[in-house]
Amino acid sequence: MTTREAEVRDLLTLTGTTWIDGDTVVPGVPGVWSPTGGGVELKAGPDDGLTIDGEPVTGPVVITPDVSGLHHGRVKIQALIRDGLPVIRTWDPDAATLRAFRGIDSYAHDPAWIRPAVFRPYGETRPETVPTADGRDRDLLLVGEVEIDLPGGRRTLAVTEAPGGLSAQFGDLTNGEETFRFRTLPLPAPGPDGTLEADFNRAHLPPCALTDHFLCFFPPAGNRLDVRVTAGEKGLVS
Repeated sequence: MTTREAEVRDLLTLTGTTWIDGDTVVPGVPGVWSPTGGGVELKAGPDDGLTIDGEPVTGPVVITPDVSGLHHGRVKIQALIRDGLPVIRTWDPDAATLRAFRGIDSYAHDPAWIRPAVFRPYGETRPETVPTADGRDRDLLLVGEVEIDLPGGRRTLAVTEAPGGLSAQFGDLTNGEETFRFRTLPLPAPGPDGTLEADFNRAHLPPCALTDHFLCFFPPAGNRLDVRVTAGEKGLVS
């Protein structure tokens, strides 16, 4: 199994993202969840079968994002804070999405899609409001632009910081027919002069292409390329 396949299999176990606004029932798990300072309060009892680090939950307990051992059977339950609001996520190793997974369809590797590029930083982070996969608009924190030498001329993608380098959400003319509606392009850290290589063979599906429960940022308005990028991942094998 490749590293990418292992990553995708892990992402496919996400079965729910539930916003906690007032007393809330989270689908598939017992208890009542309510917002509280820094997390959520879980009202549950010993008959509900919830455990923290193997110990049964016997009464109300506060779950914060640093609590990693909450389970209901094999289902892992995680608290997050997004947009200042608490969220509960559930991860099931027997998720239907994982059982249905047959692999990822990708273009054949093509060295022609390894393109010279240069990073031009903004000097300060620029928030740009873009839609996200759950229908809400959120601020994507852009740090600069990458100018890429593509067939037909240079194109520019706005980028965010990412572990080990940069990242761009982008669309192109293959979307909706051959590929998912947008993809993610990981980019290496630029050299001292800003130069780097944009390898579109590494373009991959965003997590929201795998399940409906991820809050992916859509590409900024200027990141729709007017070319066919026939490189990288296309979509899930049906």
